Amino acid sequence: MVNLDQIVGLAKQIKGSIRQAIGKATGNRPMEIRGMADKSAGQVQKACGDMKAMLKKAM
Repeated sequence: MVNLDQIVGLAKQIKGSIRQAIGKATGNRPMEIRGMADKSAGQVQKACGDMKAMLKKAM
């Protein structure tokens, strides 16, 4: 079962990857760093969503 945290987390990961790639391609280091941060935040949010789904399934 997919929940909102999983979806939003995955979207943040994708957004972060795109921002990181654009920053790297254009030599814009601050944008690249923001992309890495977005990607990491998305991974954490998706992991929380995965945990919620696991707990809900176990109940």
